[in-house]
Amino acid sequence: MQGAAPVNVSDVIATSRIGPFQIGLFALCGLCLIMDGFDVQAIGFVAPRLAAEWGISGALLGSVLSAALVGVLFGSLLLSMLADRIGRRPVLIGACLFFSLVTLLTARVHSVRELLAIRFIAGVGLGSIMPNAMALVGEYCPPRVRVAAIVIVGTGFTAGAMVAGFVSFWLIPRFGWRSVFYFGGTVPLVIGLLMLFWLPESLQFLALYGKDPEKLARWLKRVNPAVAVTRHTQFTVREGRQKGVPIIKLFEQGRAGSTILLWTVYFMNLLNLYFLSSWLPTVATPLVKAAGVAASYASLVGSTLQVGGVLGAVVLGPLINRFGFVKVLTTCFALASIAIGTIGQPGLPLGLLFLVVFIAGLGIVGSQSGLNALAATLYPTDLRSTGIGSGLGVGRLGSIVGPVLAGELISAHWTAHSLFLAAAVPALISALVMIAMQWAARPQELAAVASEVMVH
Repeated sequence: MQGAAPVNVSDVIATSRIGPFQIGLFALCGLCLIMDGFDVQAIGFVAPRLAAEWGISGALLGSVLSAALVGVLFGSLLLSMLADRIGRRPVLIGACLFFSLVTLLTARVHSVRELLAIRFIAGVGLGSIMPNAMALVGEYCPPRVRVAAIVIVGTGFTAGAMVAGFVSFWLIPRFGWRSVFYFGGTVPLVIGLLMLFWLPESLQFLALYGKDPEKLARWLKRVNPAVAVTRHTQFTVREGRQKGVPIIKLFEQGRAGSTILLWTVYFMNLLNLYFLSSWLPTVATPLVKAAGVAASYASLVGSTLQVGGVLGAVVLGPLINRFGFVKVLTTCFALASIAIGTIGQPGLPLGLLFLVVFIAGLGIVGSQSGLNALAATLYPTDLRSTGIGSGLGVGRLGSIVGPVLAGELISAHWTAHSLFLAAAVPALISALVMIAMQWAARPQELAAVASEVMVH
C-alpha cells in the first residue's frame, strides 16, 4: 500500500475531457430539473381553472401558489446539509421518487386544505433537487467549462416550467386540471428509476469522506480510462474536510460578505421569478380576452417568460466566462427591472406584452442559473450543496412572499400597472447588490482551497 501512487481526483477531472459518462450524468440531472421546474410551476398554470372551479379568492389562491414553496424552503436547507454528509446521489434519487409520488396524489385532492397540505409535502422533496443536481454537475466538470455546464443544465428547471405551460395549454381544456399533475408525477417516477441504475456519486465527495473506493475507482475510470488505479490506490482531493454545522461554515474563512450578498440576490430574484411565474397566467387572462383571444392563451404568456429564461441561460454561460458574473448579472437584472415595470402599462398591445415578458424572463429566470453557478464556485466540496441549497432556501422566502403578497394586493384592488411597477423594484435591488458583490466575492480563490487531504 505504501508504494501505491496517490491519485488526485480533482486533478483527473480538471485535465479530462467531457465524455459520454459525464454527458449521461448531465442528461439525468437535466431531466430531473425539467420535472422539478414542471412541478413547481404547474400550479400557476392550473390556478385560473382551479380558482373558477372552487371559487378561491385572490388571497387564498396566493397561499395555494406558495404552499409548495414553503416546503421547498425546508427541503433546500435541511436536505442540502444532509447531502453534504451522506452524498448527492441518495438524496437526489430519493427526492425525485418522493415528489413524483406526491404529485400523483395532488391530482386526487378535493379541497383547498388537502391541496395546501399535499403541495407543502411535495415542496420538501423538490427543495433538494436543484442544489444537489447543480453540485453534482459542477463536481464532474473541469474548471474551464464548469460555469457553462452548470448554467446549461440549470436551464432544465426553466425548460420544465416552460413545458408546464404548453402541457397545461393542451391538457386542461381536454382533460381538466388534474391531468397536469398526473403527467407531472408519472414522468419523474421514470426518471428516478433511471437514476437509481445510472446516476453516479460525486467523486470528490467519495474521496473526501473515504467512501466506496471501488466505486470511486470504477467511476473515475469512466471519466478518464487512462488513469492508473489499483485496489491499493489512495485518492486525494484539494480540500480538507471541515467539522461543524455546514451552514455556519458559510460565514467563516472570509465567506460572510459574499454569502450575505448572494442570499440577498437569491431572495429578490426568486421573489420576482415566482410572482411572475405564478400570477402571469391569471393577470394575463383579461388582457388576452380583451384582444379577442381565447383565455387559454394566457398560459402562453406564462410560457413566454420561461422561453426567455431558457434562451437567456443558454447565452449566459459564455458571457459570464468572458465578462464575469458581476457585469453580466447586473445587466440582466437592470433590463428585467425595466421590462417588468412595462408589463402592466395600460393599453399595452398583445405583441408588446409578449416581448416585455420575454425580456423579463431573460433577465430574471435566465439569471437564476447564473446565480446557481456563482454559488457553486464560491464554496468547496463539503459545503457546495449547503451553499447552493441555503441560497435557494433563503430565496424561497422571497418565492413565498411574492405570490402571497401579489394575492393580497390584487384582493386590495391594485391595478396591474401598480402591481408590476412594484415588482420592478426587487430586480433593481438585485442589480445594485451584484455591483457590491465584486468587492466581497472571490469565486476562484474560494473554489481552489489549497489544502490537500489524502483518504483511502
